[in-house]
Amino acid sequence: MSTFKESAIKDGDRIDAADIPSALTRAPFTYANGATQVFTSDGRTVYTERGKPSPGEWKVDDDGRFQSFWPPSEYTNYDVTWIADSHGEAIGIRFTDPERGATFEGRYSRG
Repeated sequence: MSTFKESAIKDGDRIDAADIPSALTRAPFTYANGATQVFTSDGRTVYTERGKPSPGEWKVDDDGRFQSFWPPSEYTNYDVTWIADSHGEAIGIRFTDPERGATFEGRYSRG
């Protein structure tokens, strides 16, 4: 069960640090390029693009920012915000790299 309040979600709202784990693990993600990603509560993730899985790790740092690690040495910090529909339902997460300015959106897979 998630800790965030569905009715309070607005598109673009920053996800509170305490809510990041439940937001990430609530359902698999699908990206615009067709790739998928699964986050597990033990800090592991698998990003799969064109049938090729890439395992990595994730955590919430002491500053409340989402971090990912892709072996052998890629560490990235992201600001994470909600993607919400017009009814205030969370339908995904927007990941923004504050250093590179790159943004990508993962939508919750329904199924």
